[in-house]
Amino acid sequence: MRPPANAELHPALGRVVREAGAIVLGKERQIRLALACLLAHGHLLIEDVPGVGKTTLAQVLARLLGLRFQRIQFTSDMLPADILGVSVFDRENGSFRFHPGPVFSQLILADEVNRATPKTQSALLEAMEERQVTIEGATRPLPAPFFVIATQNPSHQVGTFPLPESQLDRFLMRIELGYPDRDAERELLSGADRRHLAAHLAPCLGEEELAVLQRQCAAVHASDALIDYVQALVLHTRQAPDYAIGLSPRAGLALLAAARAWALLHGRDHALPEDVQAILPGVVGHRLRPADARSMPSAQVLAATLIQAVAVP
Repeated sequence: MRPPANAELHPALGRVVREAGAIVLGKERQIRLALACLLAHGHLLIEDVPGVGKTTLAQVLARLLGLRFQRIQFTSDMLPADILGVSVFDRENGSFRFHPGPVFSQLILADEVNRATPKTQSALLEAMEERQVTIEGATRPLPAPFFVIATQNPSHQVGTFPLPESQLDRFLMRIELGYPDRDAERELLSGADRRHLAAHLAPCLGEEELAVLQRQCAAVHASDALIDYVQALVLHTRQAPDYAIGLSPRAGLALLAAARAWALLHGRDHALPEDVQAILPGVVGHRLRPADARSMPSAQVLAATLIQAVAVP
């Protein structure tokens, strides 16, 4: 589940990984996965306990990629209009004028998204899937690129609402940051404040460069054998009795897009089975449910089981 030993990071993307890794310590793999998600035109869900750097990672990526950034703090009393915007009557013109909400930005941090009610969570569905919002009969396009990073507290914590499957499926990947290792935490405790360091980061990429990279990602070659492998993985989840619901066609597309992005990130113009295996936990961990509702294995275990069950063509 690692890239080939001789794989080197794409030069421009490597700079982003290094700069981000100097702020979010000891989390290089998670940074790479977040970048791969963006390259594949996806959205990212970070699920973990408070205080491990979820918000910091989103802010760092926004700065390094030169994207307009908005943070939305989700709460139980938030309404959809707080996210999408609202029309206000203008007495001078005698008409209603639309005031866009924070969703009209390029990188959105939906912080603690599962603290909002399902009605408010659903306000993001159209935006994430179609890059537009429809309000009061008018459809308004969102800026490009449009990238949502949502953070989520564990569902057992007080004051959380579970994300419905339709919302979870809009996220190309779900990752966890976890606690830092001993060396990273030592540097964190003895070094400068990470927020202060992040505030002084300069962009490594511009919008045009990012758009070019996203087009290159879509053009990464996926052989027939690789597509066969993705199909075999998806089909196994639908036929095996171990899963309550198999992977959807959208999940298959997500696997292929993320594998292409992982290949580009590591300097290749073609995707390998190793790329599929590397991104598999992030893509399937929030989509697969075991048939036994009493058990919920980790994303790593789900992916490892799939990899063992399905042979590479």
